[in-house]
Amino acid sequence: MDSRFRGNDGGRTKRLALALALLATPALADGLIDNANGYTFDGKGQLVRFNGLLIDERGKVAKLLDRNDKRPEKLDFRLDAGGRTVVPGLVDAHSHVMALGEAALSLDLSGTRSLAEMQAALRTYAAARPTPPWIRGGGWNQERWGLGRFPTAADIDAVTPGRPVVLDRVDGHALLANSAAIAAAGITAATKDPPGGRIERDARGRPTGVFVDAAQKLIMDAVPPMLPRDRDAALAKAQEILLGYGITATADMGTSDDDWQVMRRAGDAGRLRVRILSYAGGIPTLLAIAGTGPTPWLYDGRLRMIGVKLYGDGALGSRGAWLKAPYADAPGQKGLQFLDDAKLRNLMSRAAMDGFQTAVHAIGDAANAQVLDAIDELAATYKGDRRWRIEHAQIVDPADLPRFAKNGIVASMQPVHQTSDRLMAEARLGPNRLGGAYAWKAMLDNKVPLAFGSDTPVESPNPFPAMAAAVSRQDPAGQPPGGWQPQQAVSLTEAFRAFTTTAAYAGFAEDRIGSLAPGHMADFLILDRDIFTAGIADLRAARPLETWIGGKRAWTATPGSSAAASATSPKGSSN
Repeated sequence: MDSRFRGNDGGRTKRLALALALLATPALADGLIDNANGYTFDGKGQLVRFNGLLIDERGKVAKLLDRNDKRPEKLDFRLDAGGRTVVPGLVDAHSHVMALGEAALSLDLSGTRSLAEMQAALRTYAAARPTPPWIRGGGWNQERWGLGRFPTAADIDAVTPGRPVVLDRVDGHALLANSAAIAAAGITAATKDPPGGRIERDARGRPTGVFVDAAQKLIMDAVPPMLPRDRDAALAKAQEILLGYGITATADMGTSDDDWQVMRRAGDAGRLRVRILSYAGGIPTLLAIAGTGPTPWLYDGRLRMIGVKLYGDGALGSRGAWLKAPYADAPGQKGLQFLDDAKLRNLMSRAAMDGFQTAVHAIGDAANAQVLDAIDELAATYKGDRRWRIEHAQIVDPADLPRFAKNGIVASMQPVHQTSDRLMAEARLGPNRLGGAYAWKAMLDNKVPLAFGSDTPVESPNPFPAMAAAVSRQDPAGQPPGGWQPQQAVSLTEAFRAFTTTAAYAGFAEDRIGSLAPGHMADFLILDRDIFTAGIADLRAARPLETWIGGKRAWTATPGSSAAASATSPKGSSN
């Protein structure tokens, strides 16, 4: 047992710690987390304090205790938090779980600052791994490189001659393929752009190596699929990372049939640790898995398919976001409309008729307006608590912001996108079209439920830098001074709520997670600092010391290591 905690019966507590270390799945029992600097939200959404957390035998919160409340005399375990801060487990409202694990186990280019650094990283990676024949990786961002153009196949051909390479852009809305991969896919100058996609071409019409949005499938159809054991490893790695950052539940946006099978295998084997709210990657997957309505919670509340993820447009970085006016830095382009109005309504209606929730990716102002129009029309037929979701809502026409308040729409947004995209957004849109950009405060002012997430692996799943960004509108270097569009900053309490109660609400899970109300699952974090008294730099640096799910310790930080690096199954884990 962690040396920071003191048991109310020394010998008995040591014996319990030994038992927890030896048993892979220890039995649930009454317990108390005591002497805590606790924060949670009450039923009215107000931030409240507590000193003790009583857990029942089902792994649920039995009662919150003040300092002067009497403690039970008979407990199966009691841990003294030593005055450490205890908060509800955090809920990531928008992630890509399998992609996170796959990215962590492949070539990671997210830290590269130039094309030359990317080439060096690829060369080193390829030399160390002569197999498999195809090289996969991602995280590149030509904007961060200051390249002034997209990279090309020629940029990587010399590094890996003859060996196919496919590298995803950081936003997942474009990929870079080398000449060997393009040839393996049978793509030539005669290959046409698919609907909702674009092949970047040179002056003679030949593919340069970058495939945007739907055009990515032209390449991916030629890439050998991952082996089941590799996919299992990717899910295990993703869970390590999420738990290490204090994410106890996450919405998986775009679950495929294969993804679902990986999650089910993990659940069957007792290896599903994080709670996953699944949104199927399209209607066929939704109906094949869930059938006639959302699935029940499976594996002791670890997995549920609640709805479907649809796409309205692409992303700003690849100029795939669908805008009402042309891009300021590409006057001939407005982005990509993925679905016409009739098809979008039909897909949303097909999900709604069986009680599924719909989450639609919309980044550009034209895409957001299209989804708002569709919801206005469908809400007349599909009444009740639908919680229509718009994912990202990054660039919204200011005239459309009040429309989010209608029909119970949830704005599912990602704070770190603003700090990452700031300069690019200015270049793509120009200074006069930013009034509705990353407009978190405007959503709250319009009484719109605001749920925060990470969009990992596009961004790190670490929620604490995201909260710092939401509060300050500044990047880790403190830029720009005073914050970017500072009128859209939110308070820390609002940011914390968006990562807890509202993120749970966004997935119809507020009755069980998101707060430490009695009857909710005892999912909580023990933090290394009080985030509510910390400055921005300290908030950004905050990390969990322990992550608990269902009244059991699921992860413990290793001394001297970062959360992500130490995210391994700890002593006392439920796995």
